Amino acid sequence: MPIIHSVDEYCHMATVMEFSSPTDEFPLGSVFENLPGVTVELERLIPHETLIIPYFWVRGAETKDIEDAFGPHDGVTNIRLVDNIGDEYLMRAEWERDYFGVLSALAKANVVVLSGIGTINEWRFEVRGETQESIAEFREICLDNDVQIGITAVHAMLPIQGEGYELTDTQREALVLAYERGYFNTPREASLEEIADELGITQQSLSSRLRRGQRRLIGATLSSSV
Repeated sequence: MPIIHSVDEYCHMATVMEFSSPTDEFPLGSVFENLPGVTVELERLIPHETLIIPYFWVRGAETKDIEDAFGPHDGVTNIRLVDNIGDEYLMRAEWERDYFGVLSALAKANVVVLSGIGTINEWRFEVRGETQESIAEFREICLDNDVQIGITAVHAMLPIQGEGYELTDTQREALVLAYERGYFNTPREASLEEIADELGITQQSLSSRLRRGQRRLIGATLSSSV
């Protein structure tokens, strides 16, 4: 079981919360009815005045009619294919703000999605608030609007050895373990599956943590020196 810290411990620093949400309550989850084996991963959210536009990847779909795999859902329109690489499809949708759900609560509380991965079983999110108050506000908004979430962890962003950039503790844990097990060696000495099993998470979650952690490290080191 992950250690769940009190949100009050992180009043004056960026705070990360991990939570799950039922598949059938998330509009994009309608794809699992037609394609139960796929994984959906949020790429980014673009808020507009009347819409929230999520971009997301659909992986593992053995179909050319990926747009038709999403059933109708209140508040969600114009789901369309943007690009694809093999059986990975980059999609976009339009989420009307009048329909209130997890993305609406995140946007209203100004909380950033670090990762959001959905399977037929559930959605798992990792989000960041700039302060403790924004995370607390997100939780209150979910409660007030009957948006079901199950909180699994709350923790502070961790600086890396005093440098001016930060990782979540789950990103740091994944990167360190992958490095120690030789995942980044050539040839690799450990597989994604082996490391995910050791951490007790899915391969999709591990892949997301490694990718986002690497993006933060590169953005704070290489890009700042250019």
